[in-house]
Amino acid sequence: MERSLSMELVRVTEAAALSAARWMGRGQKEEADDAATSAMRDVFDTIPMKGTVVIGEGEKDEAPMLYIGEKLGNGFGPRVDVAVDPVEGTNIVANGQWNALAVIAVADNGRLLHAPDMYMDKIAVGPEAVGVIDLDASVTDNLKAVARARGKDVDDLVVTILSRPRHQHIIDEVRAAGARIKLIQDGDVAAAINTAFNDTGMDMLIGKGGAPEGVISAVALKCLGGEIQGRLLPKDQAEAERCKRMGVEDTTKILKMDDLVGGDDCIFAATGVTEGELLKGVHYKSTRATTQSVVMRQKSGTVRFVDGKHNVDKKPDFVFKS
Repeated sequence: MERSLSMELVRVTEAAALSAARWMGRGQKEEADDAATSAMRDVFDTIPMKGTVVIGEGEKDEAPMLYIGEKLGNGFGPRVDVAVDPVEGTNIVANGQWNALAVIAVADNGRLLHAPDMYMDKIAVGPEAVGVIDLDASVTDNLKAVARARGKDVDDLVVTILSRPRHQHIIDEVRAAGARIKLIQDGDVAAAINTAFNDTGMDMLIGKGGAPEGVISAVALKCLGGEIQGRLLPKDQAEAERCKRMGVEDTTKILKMDDLVGGDDCIFAATGVTEGELLKGVHYKSTRATTQSVVMRQKSGTVRFVDGKHNVDKKPDFVFKS
């Protein structure tokens, strides 16, 4: 992939975030998602790449744009797989909460897992704890391993968990082991990324969440030197058959980093829609808007934070419709 593609992708996530943020706190998650999707799709037409959506807004008959299999880019440049989530956390935006992102993950053609839209069991950590986690181990054993790797006591750790009834046994075990918990309503991509930045105070993500989000998180963590493990959780035979059609024959297998995103080059870009531990959300003032983004590339190991200042009057109409 060409080095310049990294910064080009930030323009895409910025457009999606600027558009979605107009809907923050209005209780209309579908409108926020539609606005971000439209903005993201339009900017993709200007990006120098030959992209194919492998994780997007759904199948072709389910989504008018950014559907699985759709071609993106201006037809020039590298041939790549693209995973998008125009608003990672639509409920977060609707309710005006923390850590909604507009995200893109890109890898060389054929290198991203075509994750079906179902649950995935996940555990994610930052660079200091790579190689010590095991999805098949107990929660307590993983906590002890991560604490040792990070030079902490277990009761110093902070574990992020989606606040769902299905996670009550995990919550109980984490508390019994003495670690602390941050419960989140949505947004486990942001939670996974946060484990790789000491300033966020997050040490581990654990629990069941979306499989597409697991692949997107894997791209970010591969760029950052972190680790995520996952296992697909089909709820019935139809979902199991879909896994096979998408290339996963054994759904009991633990999917490691190279299973989720292969090769030695990938790019991740995200722009904050609402405020978060890592990124600021979109701020508006009269004809001006500010954004904060992060973009990272595995091959170079570079991580850039990009502060954008935008003139609303000079932006396309689609970015600011609400």
